[in-house]
Amino acid sequence: MSEPAYPITGGCLCGGVRYEVDRPLVSASYCHCTRCQRRSGTAASPQALIEPGSLRIVHGEELVRTYRPPDGWAKLFCTGCGSALFSQSQADPEQMTIRFGTFDSDPGVRPQARYHVGTAAAWEPIPDDGLPRHEGGRT
Repeated sequence: MSEPAYPITGGCLCGGVRYEVDRPLVSASYCHCTRCQRRSGTAASPQALIEPGSLRIVHGEELVRTYRPPDGWAKLFCTGCGSALFSQSQADPEQMTIRFGTFDSDPGVRPQARYHVGTAAAWEPIPDDGLPRHEGGRT
């Protein structure tokens, strides 16, 4: 795996929202929580934690809306196509993650852990990939 060129770029399905990340990604993981399953329509959501202040929406900021659940991280998505783009800590809005599927190319990190495996989808077994598994979320 080689170091990506910066900025790392990405966007939503319809192309209405485009973003750049100008610093290396901090880490990456899979989330198996029920909320991520429903938001993504998949068994797990691969996501990358970013350095605070490294994300810049370069086009379509007016299309980004936020769903703020009563607990957990806020979910940011494109209103044009529904693409799940980012999550944001409600306790510390500087903490954000980006959905892997929205990157234009290899982001230069790989998921290093699996979180919320206690609520993993019964219909798709978690692969035996050697990644650490956590019953709940990040502490």
